[in-house]
Amino acid sequence: MKTTLQITVPLLLAFFTLAAQADIVLVVSAKSSVGELSKQQVSDLFLGKATSFPDGKLAVPLDQAEGSPARDEFHGKTTGKSSAQLKAYWAKQVFSGKGSPPKEVPGSSDVKKLVAENPSMIGYVDKSLLDASLKPVYNF
Repeated sequence: MKTTLQITVPLLLAFFTLAAQADIVLVVSAKSSVGELSKQQVSDLFLGKATSFPDGKLAVPLDQAEGSPARDEFHGKTTGKSSAQLKAYWAKQVFSGKGSPPKEVPGSSDVKKLVAENPSMIGYVDKSLLDASLKPVYNF
């Protein structure tokens, strides 16, 4: 019995960890001229190191609410920063006058609505929301 629990518990934890991860995609408006972006370009946009897309047009990144699984997964895979590291990074940037964090919206539906309406915006949404109004620009 003890051996069964020692095997079952770690397997269940692994399953729930994978299930908790969102299936996300980085998108721009279907009206945007932006094509595929590299991991470095995405990281630079969301860390305020770049303010425009590769074609020179203004880029306005949208972040989901702090603590959301999509946000944690997105930043873990693109900027390499945890929630705490991201908070510290932006505190330093704001304090030194070097920048301000991306606009924060509650969730994927809000990102979808704003991005679809504005070719300057870029954000990440749950893959299930992908439709003709959005264009994926980065593969995780």
